[in-house]
Amino acid sequence: MQLMKLALTAAIAFGACVPAHAQTEIQWWHSMSAALGDWVNDLAKQYNASQTKYKIVPTYKGTYDESMTAGIAAFRAGNAPHIIQVFEVGTATMMASKGAIVPAGKVMSDAGFKFDPTSYVSAVAGYYTAPNGQMLSYPLNSSTTIFYYNKDAFKKAGLDANKPPKTWPEVFEAASKLKASGHSCPFTTSWISWTQLESFSLWHNTLFASKNNGFDGTDAQLQINTPLHVRHFENLAKASKDGSFVYKGRGNAADASFPSGECAMITGSSGLYARVAKEAKFAYGISTLPYYADVKGAPQNTAIGGASLWVMAGKKAEEYKGVADFLNFLNDTKVQAASHQRTGYLPVTMGAYKLTEASGFYEKNPGTDVAVTQMIRKATDKSRGIRLGNFVQVRAIIDEETEQIWSGKKTPKEALDTAVTRGNEQLARFARANR
Repeated sequence: MQLMKLALTAAIAFGACVPAHAQTEIQWWHSMSAALGDWVNDLAKQYNASQTKYKIVPTYKGTYDESMTAGIAAFRAGNAPHIIQVFEVGTATMMASKGAIVPAGKVMSDAGFKFDPTSYVSAVAGYYTAPNGQMLSYPLNSSTTIFYYNKDAFKKAGLDANKPPKTWPEVFEAASKLKASGHSCPFTTSWISWTQLESFSLWHNTLFASKNNGFDGTDAQLQINTPLHVRHFENLAKASKDGSFVYKGRGNAADASFPSGECAMITGSSGLYARVAKEAKFAYGISTLPYYADVKGAPQNTAIGGASLWVMAGKKAEEYKGVADFLNFLNDTKVQAASHQRTGYLPVTMGAYKLTEASGFYEKNPGTDVAVTQMIRKATDKSRGIRLGNFVQVRAIIDEETEQIWSGKKTPKEALDTAVTRGNEQLARFARANR
């Protein structure tokens, strides 16, 4: 009898440990670290707690470049994740990867979820949508380039803390005054190509590349050595020489220098807001990307940045249902609005923007609507975005060549001319491979 009781107790205990049904795991590779890594993990926890059928497993795979490379290698090896976060410069490459991806719009519609591209901010939907109107990837964290400044440093330099510089001449003038007040890093920038050439071009309604920045064909060529581009980099070179502009490195290496108080002004991603809000121990302001007032058509709208979620091919039907369910969760207006308010990334749907506006968030946090207003302007063919093949390699070339300017080894004209020549070789290689 005692043995029977023990056996029954063990059986009940074992049964309690076995779930009613096994959860389907969905692997999600991403590149979010620090405060943004916390956000991604919290999204996964929130979704997992909302239902019991699927489990999202987020995994940090390094920088955008590293995670994209890892994803491609994993697909070739047959062990790709279900979802991979790819930054915007990888869009054309992912689009050309026939057989490697399944359009996000198709995954959602196959699972029975309503998916309306017209509900999205047009600049966002247009960037990630194919000519046939099908959305190829889900815009998780769309950003754009904006301007941050240290109000305390401005006051110390005798500048109006409530009047951020709107034009580039005003930025350089403010940088000189900050330098004179003893600031060791008046102005810096992250993502030199994205902020100072890509968004710079669109903001001035000027082409970054031919074929309407690659949207009209893969046989595009760079156009970043025009008199306007050269003029801007001559101004940056002059500021670099006198110490009012400090180059902090490639990618987002400069990001940490602003919330730490080291640099007083920075042009960078709207997604930097999460870190600034969390770490800055000083009063700060957010403003629009500077421009040259004498350029006709400026300002227009800035370039989309950030990343989107691509669904990889070769998975089981049930797994795709889980992917669709998760994307539908991310698409919820309240989830969208909360993510926008927490991170500084764009609310990719107009509903999330309106909900945030109605909540009074923008009034309580001045400047947090800058990224949105920059992106919901009416885009022209020259300013709707940049979609080039081998864009990762092109950006690396731009980094290499512009670094020659800061070191004094090349003039801005020489560096930009060489960047165009070398970049066009990459574009031509991509065009040949994708005829």
